[in-house]
Amino acid sequence: MPSLHILDQVAIPKGQTAQETLIHTTQLAQLAETLGYERYWFAEHHSTRGLASTAPEILMAHIAAHTSTLRTGSGGILLLQYSPFKVAEVTRQLEALYPGRIEIGVGKSPGGIERTRLALTDSVHKDLSQFDRQLKDLLFYLSDSLPSGHPHAGVKAAPLVDAHPPVWLLGLGENSATQAAELGINYVFGHFIHPARGTQAFETYRSHFSPSVFSRQPQSMFAVFVICGETDEEADRIASSTDLWLLRVEKGLDSRVPSIEEASAYHYTTQEKKKVLQNRQRMIVGSKKTVKEQLQTLIDRYQTDDIMILNNSFDPIEKQRSFKRIAELF
Repeated sequence: MPSLHILDQVAIPKGQTAQETLIHTTQLAQLAETLGYERYWFAEHHSTRGLASTAPEILMAHIAAHTSTLRTGSGGILLLQYSPFKVAEVTRQLEALYPGRIEIGVGKSPGGIERTRLALTDSVHKDLSQFDRQLKDLLFYLSDSLPSGHPHAGVKAAPLVDAHPPVWLLGLGENSATQAAELGINYVFGHFIHPARGTQAFETYRSHFSPSVFSRQPQSMFAVFVICGETDEEADRIASSTDLWLLRVEKGLDSRVPSIEEASAYHYTTQEKKKVLQNRQRMIVGSKKTVKEQLQTLIDRYQTDDIMILNNSFDPIEKQRSFKRIAELF
């Protein structure tokens, strides 16, 4: 039976404050736990008025404190902008507080436009080529295995904990899949960003996997936008706010989620209509029957039954209803 998880970008609806959105996030996580969802992860985004997840490690601690069994993680930490040692210590701090419930997902994304990236690093330029070394260093710290010749040999990430929190690499294709496999860590494919590359990415990950202290066998999942309504028509109406939101985000415009009414009144150009249809390839929208069929298609295609779901629609109540309907599918 498929396992269900949530990736929350904490998208702020227009007319709502960040504080209100975070309250709804907490309520959604608590509901998800009762519905049988296993993971609740947070993305990391900066310098945007429409996304309230800027510090996933803090939100992880908050959700872990307000639930009992739900695993919580980052999806993912922008490792390139930080010290791997600091990330390792934050991870272990959380593991010490909430044993067995913490996961660390990392991404190669540089973290937005250049001025935002430089602000994150206090004007220190970080090149993408440094990511591979940083990821290896993170794993060294988390497994207490820094090589003797390493510049920081002898440094220990504290506090010391008994377990190795699972490490996941977020990716969009074969390169990231190969890297995760060779390092022996778990892999998440971002279908919600780039759906065309998934099949080969998963095949590459499974065929190249090498066991490690973090994972003895390949473990993977895919992340996808899902909006489930009572009917296909209702789901399509709810998803209209996400359609317009995605369009504006990709143009660098207002990143707050518009209402269904605003989306319905918006006059799309011909090119924008094409873009909306293209973006729908990143989403599953429909009734329970439609959603189940399309999720099963992706499960069969990717050969993994771990599904991480995003929902950036406008109404928090409709969002809860969607996750409840999805939980009833399996």
